[in-house]
Amino acid sequence: MTPPISPQTLTFWRRGQAVALDNVPPDRTLLEVLREDLACTGTKEGCGEGDCGACTVVLGEAVAGQLQYKAVNSCIRLAHSVQGMAVWTVEDLASASGELHPAQEAMVQCHGSQCGFCTPGFVMSLFGMYQNSGGKPVDRAQAAADLSGNLCRCTGYRPIFDAAQQMGRLPLPAGCGVNEPVVVAALEALGERPAPPADGAYMRPTTLAHLLQARSAHPQAQVVAGCTDVGLWVTKQHKRFAQVLDVTATEELRRVETYPHHIAIGAAVSLHQAYAALVSERPPLQPFAQRFAGLPVRNSGTLGGNVANGSPIGDSMPLLMALGASVVLMRWDAKRNAVAHRELRLEDLYTGYRTNVMKPDELLCWIKVPRPVDNEFLRVYKISKRFDDDISAVCLAIRMTLVDGQVSTIAIGAGGVAATPVRARQTEAALLGQAWNADTVMAAVATLRAEFQPISDMRASAAYRQTVLGNLLQRFWLESQGLQAINLESVSVEALA
Repeated sequence: MTPPISPQTLTFWRRGQAVALDNVPPDRTLLEVLREDLACTGTKEGCGEGDCGACTVVLGEAVAGQLQYKAVNSCIRLAHSVQGMAVWTVEDLASASGELHPAQEAMVQCHGSQCGFCTPGFVMSLFGMYQNSGGKPVDRAQAAADLSGNLCRCTGYRPIFDAAQQMGRLPLPAGCGVNEPVVVAALEALGERPAPPADGAYMRPTTLAHLLQARSAHPQAQVVAGCTDVGLWVTKQHKRFAQVLDVTATEELRRVETYPHHIAIGAAVSLHQAYAALVSERPPLQPFAQRFAGLPVRNSGTLGGNVANGSPIGDSMPLLMALGASVVLMRWDAKRNAVAHRELRLEDLYTGYRTNVMKPDELLCWIKVPRPVDNEFLRVYKISKRFDDDISAVCLAIRMTLVDGQVSTIAIGAGGVAATPVRARQTEAALLGQAWNADTVMAAVATLRAEFQPISDMRASAAYRQTVLGNLLQRFWLESQGLQAINLESVSVEALA
């Protein structure tokens, strides 16, 4: 039976004024609101799952007096999650007299549009890139990274990359720019309006205490962060949610905190920001961070949501397990009128397929990641059919330290091979304390291939997954011996031409 839906008002900033929409259900998507309520039909629905980028819009949020821009997928973003933000669609870029924004003009000059269906999404990603670069030219590598969440079925990427590099050299016509002080002031004024009811249909508390109290009072509410999974439940499984609890406005959970022995990543920190923090600690993670979905998904999704969801093919968890991460679960203790918490290793969080040890009134609030140690050797491998913006068939992360040629510490996290992300305990035991040589590795390869019984599905067969697991451990061994040109990240297309 479909639960009753309790709608409430949604307010955001667009085209120089506040937009207030009444009776917006808590599970209505931003794309539905834009196309059906505001007639912004330039924003397209392609896949309905945040994969193709045709629905891309740009959000603006006032943070510490500055405007921050994010390109996001509107098809899986719940509309109420943009409460108090600025929203730009492709209709908003040209001036009132019809002069094109550089992101649009560059696409025209470089012949970047072919069939045209994906073009509005590309233009919005270009607009986000333009704003974040301050209107300055970007190089091709940056263009490829920022456009990784937009797919062109006509395979016309070369002229689109040309447009990305061209737009920073074009003049900005009057009326096309963003008056950031005005927008920031407007967003701050929106934030001063009366907040939605604490027990409304869409709850978005701004403090940790209020968040945990809401969870305690409404344990049946659907918890969301970036909606990159829950959005698919709405668009693909047609699930309905009478009440939603959004963690992303909780100020305490929007931070990355650095301590002497670990960093703590709040559950509301976006995947993009979280991986930036991990890369700053461990630069070799940069290629993997860029391959974790497309930029619009990383802009919306959060590391906390990825971990709490516990998908067996989620890429964050194998890496975090290899890094020795732990999670902090919190709840509101009504008897003490205070926050209660407990901490456990990440691998102890999961009990089965998308199930975990969290109590109905608990929320995952922090992820604690140990800082690097001397002589740490770390690699994480993502195997997927498409290099960018794809889900892994197998993900394997390995962290090792050696002392006098022997394995002193070893941690291996694996995804796509079991009902949950898992530690390869048997393989770790086979390696720990052993001499790090080819014979040890070959024995561990056999152990790793036998440790899991993966399934066959649309992404890979069980036999393929088992074979690849062993191959990746062999790759890790070769890279530890100094070999470089044995993976796609090391291949230069220009050098092969």
